[in-house]
Amino acid sequence: MTTELRVLKPAEWEAWYGRLELAFGGVRESTEERKLYNELTEMDRSIGVWDGDECVGTAGAFTFRMAVPGGALVPAAGVTMVSVAATHRRRGVLTSMMRRQLDDVRSWGEPVAVLTASEPVIYGRFGYGVGTYQMYAEIDTDRVTLAVPPGTDDVRLRFVEPEDVRDACEGVYARQVTGRPGMMARRPGWERLPLLDPESERHGASPLQCVVAERGDEIVGYARFHNKPEWELSGPKGTIILEDLEALDPASYAALWRFLFEIDLTSTLRVRNRPVDDAWQQFVSDIRRCNVRARDSLHVRLVELGAALEARTYQTPLDVVFDVEDAFCPWNEGRWRLTGDHKGASCKRTDDAPDLALSVRELAAAYLGGVSLTSLGAAGRVREVRAGALSEASIAFGSDVAPWLPHGF
Repeated sequence: MTTELRVLKPAEWEAWYGRLELAFGGVRESTEERKLYNELTEMDRSIGVWDGDECVGTAGAFTFRMAVPGGALVPAAGVTMVSVAATHRRRGVLTSMMRRQLDDVRSWGEPVAVLTASEPVIYGRFGYGVGTYQMYAEIDTDRVTLAVPPGTDDVRLRFVEPEDVRDACEGVYARQVTGRPGMMARRPGWERLPLLDPESERHGASPLQCVVAERGDEIVGYARFHNKPEWELSGPKGTIILEDLEALDPASYAALWRFLFEIDLTSTLRVRNRPVDDAWQQFVSDIRRCNVRARDSLHVRLVELGAALEARTYQTPLDVVFDVEDAFCPWNEGRWRLTGDHKGASCKRTDDAPDLALSVRELAAAYLGGVSLTSLGAAGRVREVRAGALSEASIAFGSDVAPWLPHGF
């Protein structure tokens, strides 16, 4: 097979994106979705594999800044739109794109790459580890009640058109970013993503609705959702589908959740992507009737290991030597001494004896503080060379709040 891997040209986007749609089932996306993603696609950071005139592989990388423990915003390549034509599988197309892409990310000076995977089995061989999880829930609001904090009744709620308060809601979101690892500081244009609402994806639900929480003249929270009305002989049994919720204080947060629980003619609240430690779980009377489950979300790849580990802080003082395997990005191979605390960190090459031995995939999984090195050690994926080193490193790598990616890309 003779193929050519090259940077995407703007004139090739339709064929390139069409190949992506075909790889994901062949259903053409709505005009609104295509227009937005055409505008968001960074052509010079996107690649395609071509077999003659036919595109047979796609991959892109958005320019992001991602929050890490300690609150820093680290440059991160948001790997996206990855596909291989069914006719060209198992011929090295994906590997060639991953090789080119990680080399490019390194040349751009971005120490981390991240992605969301259609299938979690795909990317481990390229050094990605699952770094965040997302919560799903289907709450029986007829049976589950809420105990909300003092001050909840003082918050004013108001229906608004989502587009009318886009900038104010984006301001609320922006104020949350540095407080939770895994969140992305959205660049101009990305504020339109949460408002994307093609009718083809509503499946009988209403257009996107928005309620804001206010204190005085300031918007301090918002919830965006769909209402799917349903009826049976005994009465209404509608479903609220929560898309997006942020708030700046506990009372505003609680007021929004109470509102969602109490919407007339509904009996179910469906939650599709929330942090696994989301505080509404502390309000509810019966967590069992909330049907909570979790799945993988953000997969993390340390492209420049030293720079990535220096970019975050650590919960407790740490001095550890890692012996790292990284066959796909061999510049990360070898021994690294990481010293740090809650103020900062240094990670440099060393010839000292190792304390822990692991692959870059394990460090990537633990990077945002949501996956413990102790757990990985119990699975046989981290080997403790110096007694006590695993517990020390695991505690230091932790995060007070669960890392979370609020939206896909």
